[in-house]
Amino acid sequence: MSEEQKTSPSRKPPTTDEFRAFVASGWAPRSTEVTPRSEAADHAARRRDALSAAFPGERLVVPAGGLKVRSNDCDYVFRPHSAFAHLTGLGSDREPDAVLVLEPRRPTDGESDGAEGTGHEAVLYFRPLADRDTEEFFGDSRYGEFWVGARPTLADIESELGLTARHIDEFGEAVGKDAGDVTIRVVRDADAEIAAGVDKARAAAAGTQEAAEAETRVDRQREADEQLAAFLSTLRFVKDEWEVEQMRDAVDGTHKGFDAVIADLPEAVRRGRGERWVEGVFGLHARHHGNGVGYDSICASGDHANTLHWIKNTGDIKDGDLLLLDAGVEVDSLFTADITRTLPVSGTFTDAQRRIYDAVYAAQEAGIAACKPGNKFSDVHAAAIRVIAEHLHEWGLLPEGVDVEGTLDADHGQYHRRWMVHGTSHHLGIDVHDCALATREQYSDAELEPGMIITVEPGLYFKADDELVPVELRGNGVRIEDDVLITEDGCENLSAAMPRSSSEVEQWIAGIWAARA
Repeated sequence: MSEEQKTSPSRKPPTTDEFRAFVASGWAPRSTEVTPRSEAADHAARRRDALSAAFPGERLVVPAGGLKVRSNDCDYVFRPHSAFAHLTGLGSDREPDAVLVLEPRRPTDGESDGAEGTGHEAVLYFRPLADRDTEEFFGDSRYGEFWVGARPTLADIESELGLTARHIDEFGEAVGKDAGDVTIRVVRDADAEIAAGVDKARAAAAGTQEAAEAETRVDRQREADEQLAAFLSTLRFVKDEWEVEQMRDAVDGTHKGFDAVIADLPEAVRRGRGERWVEGVFGLHARHHGNGVGYDSICASGDHANTLHWIKNTGDIKDGDLLLLDAGVEVDSLFTADITRTLPVSGTFTDAQRRIYDAVYAAQEAGIAACKPGNKFSDVHAAAIRVIAEHLHEWGLLPEGVDVEGTLDADHGQYHRRWMVHGTSHHLGIDVHDCALATREQYSDAELEPGMIITVEPGLYFKADDELVPVELRGNGVRIEDDVLITEDGCENLSAAMPRSSSEVEQWIAGIWAARA
């Protein structure tokens, strides 16, 4: 807790023994029932088993992260670190300041002291429900039950997650135990304070060292931490059945959000500042369906669509514009969809807009066709970008003397990137850009495998002030993005129920408007 929060005059705790006694009295007994086992518990346990096998005999520390101040004494809504959520099954805004520790099991009788392979005990250190006669119950505005609601008990967590639960106050001593005899790794970016505590425990165990030796030791420890973080990132490449179902749910919620935006497009036009209206409508449905949006929604109308990460969403939406909506629902487990549709605000594309849209659609079709086991991840982009290059060449937009092969030349071409800047795909899951710590060999150069979920999202972006393109194309940006599951014999477009072709999009809009009329 910040000093400002500790000393804020509006957050003074009870100050008299009489008042403390009064606040602690007169409550009905708490339920003795514990939280039932989570459907995610067994899946999370298998992930922990994989982690345990990769780092035998080592103490592995995975923090959830802490609350972050938004302003003064107000915090942002908490979201646990992705690795923590993946290994525990806790999502939504669960358990700030918690720490998952995989504690290596000691050899049993009859095993040598150096025996490995005995696995780990998963221990979750967190702040459990406080008794009603404690200062926290009434006086702590960040964690107290009066302020933020009841927390789970130790028994609740053990029942829900199928692991050992302990009070967070025990963590400091436990993490440094036998630090000189056991390797400790920590996910550093999850919680700077926890990482600093681990560093302190490791330094104390190392004792007095020369400066050069100490620096080398710190470098080795940081490298060990980076290896842990990278492993946890790549552990999410292939989704299990439960994870795939979470993604289906996220896509379904996103579809509902897009339907609601389409239904309210005339209102967005009428009210002005329509991008904000669209953002709000989608956010309403995302929050109702799941945890909220998986990332800041891009609600870009007209020329704003040509700013790839337009999240200001401050513009008007006008008849005749294209609205590029890139948005995804994050469900309570934190798995998120990531879908883009480009919608004609008036309900129909102009000839020029359709020309751009159909080119992007053709590119996406080629990219999706490349989504199959055995192909490399990079093959998806190569297939889609070739179609983009072919259309740009056909339209005469490439420099004189440059053909399709010339612009696709990685060393001396790439002219098409003026109008298609970004990559066509990324992995998707708990993070919208999942598995981000993977190496190039593990990511772009790796083969696609069944269970992977990736996006396919080509686009064409013609800025209003781009004098190298015909006037009728300027100010229009188009992207089409779907979430694709790699299967044993090809792929499944998880968002296939959301219309994609230009004619289907027009029918989608017309059908929703007719139903609302």
